[in-house]
Amino acid sequence: MVLSRILLFSVFLIIVGSEKIRYDSFKGCPISDKEYKETIKRNTTFWCVNEIEPCDPDEGRRVDGSCNNLKHPTRGATHTPFYRILPAEYDTDDGKFEPRKASDGGPLPLARYLRTSFLAEGKVPDPVFTQLLTHILAFVVSDVLSLQDTVNYIVWRPYCCLPKGKTDPNCVPNEVPVDDPVHRFSGIRCFNMTRPESFQSMGCIKNGTVPERIISSTPMMDLSQMYGNLYENLAKNGRKFEKGLLKYEVEDDRIWPPSTKTKVDLCLLNQKPVEKRCHATPEDGSNTLLGINLFSIWFWRNHNRMANALSELNPAWDDEKLFYTARDINIATWTQIVYYELLPLLMGRDNLIRDSVIMSTPGFRDLYNEEKLPQIALEYPLVTRWFHVMQEGALKLYDQDGYYLRDFPIVNLTLRTGWLAVDDNIDYITQGSFRQACGKADYIVDPDMSEVGLGPHQRANDVLTSDLAKNRYFGFKPYVAYREWCFGRSYDDFDDLKEAFDPERLELLKERYKSVEDIDLMAGLWLEKHVEGGYIPETLYCIMSEQLIRFVVSDRHWYERPNRPHAFTADQLLEIRKASVSRLLCDVGDKVSEIQPQGFVRAGPKNKICSCEEIPKIDLSAWKDSGCKNHCHYRNRK
Repeated sequence: MVLSRILLFSVFLIIVGSEKIRYDSFKGCPISDKEYKETIKRNTTFWCVNEIEPCDPDEGRRVDGSCNNLKHPTRGATHTPFYRILPAEYDTDDGKFEPRKASDGGPLPLARYLRTSFLAEGKVPDPVFTQLLTHILAFVVSDVLSLQDTVNYIVWRPYCCLPKGKTDPNCVPNEVPVDDPVHRFSGIRCFNMTRPESFQSMGCIKNGTVPERIISSTPMMDLSQMYGNLYENLAKNGRKFEKGLLKYEVEDDRIWPPSTKTKVDLCLLNQKPVEKRCHATPEDGSNTLLGINLFSIWFWRNHNRMANALSELNPAWDDEKLFYTARDINIATWTQIVYYELLPLLMGRDNLIRDSVIMSTPGFRDLYNEEKLPQIALEYPLVTRWFHVMQEGALKLYDQDGYYLRDFPIVNLTLRTGWLAVDDNIDYITQGSFRQACGKADYIVDPDMSEVGLGPHQRANDVLTSDLAKNRYFGFKPYVAYREWCFGRSYDDFDDLKEAFDPERLELLKERYKSVEDIDLMAGLWLEKHVEGGYIPETLYCIMSEQLIRFVVSDRHWYERPNRPHAFTADQLLEIRKASVSRLLCDVGDKVSEIQPQGFVRAGPKNKICSCEEIPKIDLSAWKDSGCKNHCHYRNRK
């Protein structure tokens, strides 16, 4: 009887100990049952409440991002707030939060007018980088940001330029000037756009307060666009629950993520009945832009490739152990490629070592700081939109032998996954990704990005005009305020900016803005000089590096840490250091048997296309478990 009571009490403790705690998603503090019921009445529970199981310091990285910071369990989870590098600046004269006014009290110049003034249209191939670079940059941003704003004005509010849009306060279309260099005769006087979604618009915070951005992704580099951010979604659309595998389908001898079985059409532009494929990944965002789509497919396959290899190495491991180990290696591979291959090319390796973004040695490093919350600076996803100037509009398709076949507009592949599975298109796209140059990092933008943008989804759209307009609706301070934050000096007039701009670019700013205090952050980045040793603007480097360091210091599960839960051994980390985008394509790309060692860099005398046998590979035997006594099971809370 006593033993039975003890067992019952133990079960009770386990149940109570595993009960989820409800948190306010914005404030990050627990809420009462009464407050929770209020969110149910308002139908705001999904966005405004995070339900989190108690944290276990010894568990691995959670899919939902919670408990990354043990003091603040919600930070790192989805639906949590950004932070701002600099305080917001809005026009609040009418009690609303509208874009700031110019220094003389009038409106700032139209976003479209500034874009056509500062960036010319044309096609200039980059002499250094391949199209793979722009594909992965889209994937980088999608890992920490959701595309709900774009979906908003593609699907839910496509009418903002119509009379109906004038009555919808969420519509904020961009006006096209009557003397626009492209549309003066077209009759198009408006580009569709909506306000950014916020905690206020979702009903989590009362209106009349500074808009606080809300997203659906976890704010860490954890491949959330393919593993998702909710366990139930991963279980439904992701895991096979067999040998650590993700669900998959085989079609025409190619491996794909599973197809969607939902009634909602996630691939709006599929040309049916021929184009059928649409992925049912844990995060539906994988079907969006082509670059996100490609890397989602590749890392999906990469997970299963490693799970199969680990299963052969360690037959005693259960599904849980295999799955989370493969996931951990996949995330580390992804992060290694971004930090040690991609970013040094763009930002300068010496610069990144100097600023502690990366190391010069291959061993462990532990910069974790519990006081730094795992969050995204609101400025970070905005400034990375600068890379739109490097996006080539026409995809060049090549066969396996490197022969050019044809072009295809990249803007016509948004929400069109089915095209990849037809007529060997994914083979040709993959071959073209490392053979074709991307757009040059200059002051010229591809016409498809500046006039088409969203393909058939909109009659006309200027992606870069939207970038500048969103700069204002996010409430960012002027460019010079960020320049001062980065470099520690003030800029009182245009002449003070001679260090930042070539004379002809500075002259353009003088002609379009009345005061140096009026310059938009995005506009300043478009015209600014590039950082020494890199290919991106100086202030962009500054803002990006601040966020890149935060990823390292705020992530308790950062792959280079020697004392995180389930940390790699020294030998395992050395194997991760071998990761490269070229090796990834050799392992999981369609019909890739040859590629240049540096896939982001155009092939040439110092980067010749060679056999995949010559590209270093990760040796998974470093994960061989000879003992398998106490760790055949992976300790990870769901």
